[in-house]
Amino acid sequence: MQGEGPAERQVGNTQMVRACVYDRRMGDRVSGVAAFVLAGGKSMRMGADKAFLTLDGCTLLQRALELARSVTGDVTIVGDAAKFAAFAPVVEDVFRGCGPLAGIHAALRSLRAELNLTLAVDVPFVTRELLAFLVTRARNAAASVTVPRIGGGWQPLCAVYRREFADAAEKALRAGRNKIDTLFTEVQVQTISEQELEAAGFSAKMFRNLNTPEELAEAGGSLPPPADMPQVEK
Repeated sequence: MQGEGPAERQVGNTQMVRACVYDRRMGDRVSGVAAFVLAGGKSMRMGADKAFLTLDGCTLLQRALELARSVTGDVTIVGDAAKFAAFAPVVEDVFRGCGPLAGIHAALRSLRAELNLTLAVDVPFVTRELLAFLVTRARNAAASVTVPRIGGGWQPLCAVYRREFADAAEKALRAGRNKIDTLFTEVQVQTISEQELEAAGFSAKMFRNLNTPEELAEAGGSLPPPADMPQVEK
C-alpha cells in the first residue's frame, strides 16, 4: 500500500520520517479501527520520560499521536492520566507495573473497535503507509494478532490486535506472565515477515526504537531542558 508519504531524511543508516507532517485528511483514514499509543514505560535507560523527548522539533508523543491520527480518528494514550490527559483520551493499566502487555490489555478492554493498532511512543520511524498496510493485512485475516517479525524478533508494539486478545492477555497477567510474545503460541497469529515487508517497500529499520541518550543523539533528537524534563523514578 504505497503512495505519497511523509517527507523523509537520511540520518546515518536510518530512514527517518519528519515529524508533524503526516497527511491527516479524513479520506485517508481507515474506518472501524482504533489506535492506542503506549506511553507508560519506565524509560530507565533513557533517564527521562521518552514521551517528552524531542526529535525533529516534536516530542515523541506528538509524533506518535500524529502518526496514529493519520490512520484513524479514534486514538487513545495508554499511560498516566495525570500526565497525558491534555493530549488525548487516556486509559490506565488495570495490572500496574506489568509492562506493555498490561497496556495492551487495558486498551483492548476499553476500546470498542474490533481492530486495534498499537504503537509504542519510542518507535518514531514507522510511517503511515506501514501502519495502513498492517491494518489491511489484519482486516483480511481472522488472526487475533497481526505482527511483523524482523530478524527473528517480534515487533508486538507496532502491530494490530483484535479485541479477543484481551482475554488471553488477562489470563496471562493474572498468572504473572507478562511477556507479550509468549502468548503468540496460544492465539492465532498472522506473521508479517521481513521479506514481505521489504517486498511491500518497507525497511526493517523503521522498527528501530530509542532506548538511551546515545541512541537519541545519534537520531538527531534531544532531551528537554532539565527544568522541563519529567524525571524517571529510580
